[in-house]
Amino acid sequence: MSGRGDDAGSGRPRTIGELLPEALAAAGLAEAVARAQAMAAWPTAVGPRIAAVTEPRLLTEDGTLVVGVRTHAWMTELSLMEPQLLARLAGAAVTHPVRRLRWELLR
Repeated sequence: MSGRGDDAGSGRPRTIGELLPEALAAAGLAEAVARAQAMAAWPTAVGPRIAAVTEPRLLTEDGTLVVGVRTHAWMTELSLMEPQLLARLAGAAVTHPVRRLRWELLR
């Protein structure tokens, strides 16, 4: 990453969008940002009804998304829906894939 912001000697200034991935990687934050992106996609991917009773809490390095759920009944229902929810998340074009869901009761 050049201090001048030009693209490897081309003389062309680079956009923030081009520089940001490099800066995040250099700071060791690229993976954390990718996991946060997957968590932010949850409400849109699952829809308003499920989003209203859940809260994405953590996405682990191995792709397990820990989701808080308001009631045991919803936890049971969502456990049965896990394959569909994973497919919806995969369609959300997140850079860190969600491979598994783990449910925990919100207190």
